[in-house]
Amino acid sequence: MARYAPEGWETPKNNDNQRYKLKLLVVGGGGREHAIIKKLKENKEIEKIYALPGNGGIAQDAECVDIKATDIEGIVNFAVHNDIDYAVVAPDDPLVLGCVDALNFVGIPCFGPTSAAAMIEGSKVFAKNLMKKYGIPTAEYEVFDNAASALEYVKTAPLPTVIKADGLALGKGVIIAGTRREAEDAVKSIMEDKRFGKSGDKIVIEEFLQGPEVSVLSFTDGKTVVPMISSMDHKRAHDNDEGLNTGGMGTVAPNPYYTEKVAAECMEKIFLPTINAMNAEGRTFKGCLYFGLMITKDGPKVIEYNCRFGDPETQVVLPLLESDLFTIMKATTDGKLAGTEVRFSDRHACCVIAASDGYPEHYEKGFEITLPEDKSGIYVAGAKQKDGKLYTSGGRVLGVTRTADTLKEAVEKAYGAIKEIKFGNMYYRHDIGKRALAAKEN
Repeated sequence: MARYAPEGWETPKNNDNQRYKLKLLVVGGGGREHAIIKKLKENKEIEKIYALPGNGGIAQDAECVDIKATDIEGIVNFAVHNDIDYAVVAPDDPLVLGCVDALNFVGIPCFGPTSAAAMIEGSKVFAKNLMKKYGIPTAEYEVFDNAASALEYVKTAPLPTVIKADGLALGKGVIIAGTRREAEDAVKSIMEDKRFGKSGDKIVIEEFLQGPEVSVLSFTDGKTVVPMISSMDHKRAHDNDEGLNTGGMGTVAPNPYYTEKVAAECMEKIFLPTINAMNAEGRTFKGCLYFGLMITKDGPKVIEYNCRFGDPETQVVLPLLESDLFTIMKATTDGKLAGTEVRFSDRHACCVIAASDGYPEHYEKGFEITLPEDKSGIYVAGAKQKDGKLYTSGGRVLGVTRTADTLKEAVEKAYGAIKEIKFGNMYYRHDIGKRALAAKEN
């Protein structure tokens, strides 16, 4: 059984009175997990980090183990047999499936919410009903569990309208319909054609909100909420916010639309009320709670919650974190976040995603990746290692992050760095940060 010493990790190992070194496990295998692992490695008390399953790029910073993130039994068995001291469960799927619950059951503390708390992302219906019940500002909505009723509703719904699959859909389960035909096609695609599988058994149809979007990740121990640096995601596949929704093609931080006034209003009307609502529902949330916000003319409103670090928001937020990530994570587990330092730099960060051309639909993979000698700020998402070389294995291949004193400089440095990376069918947007720079000038 793994040991856990919440007051300081001073347990002697063997008989030499040396400080006990920690063994950590990080569940997941994308760019977000790579960023988390790189940040955790800054803590000198951590001796070993395992990534389950990890990827070819993560293998440079952790020991990758071929166990899927959704193989809860396999993860628990590995953790027990390898004396893991602490686990970080990063992706949504294992959180909703109860990975934290299972690890806690065998005595291994975790960063991440229980399955009951992860439902805030696992079900859009649950999240919308929670906000309605507790008066948390969000878009007006209706819920449907059969296609016929939904199709009847969209005949008269205000346009544009937003149609969301209830369950997890890799960040792609949201369709903005500008016409009746598009709305009908979206309903049929999700509910009848099962584009997102069982995640589309129910759908939410909600009003289209207008205004700048803001992503705010936050640390919480179920009592205290500590927002991280805000960020701006770029979801569309192509320049000028055109093309299909993706998991994210790039990010900048901080988000210029997230002013001190907006932040104070979010804390009062959204952040703390959400934590209190989850406590009232018997679903205390510990870990990273992601608030996807729209700054409307009527004030900030919640577009969505995520029960974990965002991707690629993590790749710009964590490089700006000056405090020790592991200490903060452990404080969320122990309920001691209020007394823990969480300090961010006042610099700026930009992350540009290099993807396989054709993502998020059809794309080829298996191309060799050439990286510069300096791999700092490169977070690998979809790559496998073979004979000491990296090859593309996914839609989003990697992200390049650079920090600087100004946003303009961070953007220029990120684009300068991505030009040093090569692989067949490589594609990236050329306007990451453009909207943020324009906002700063106004």
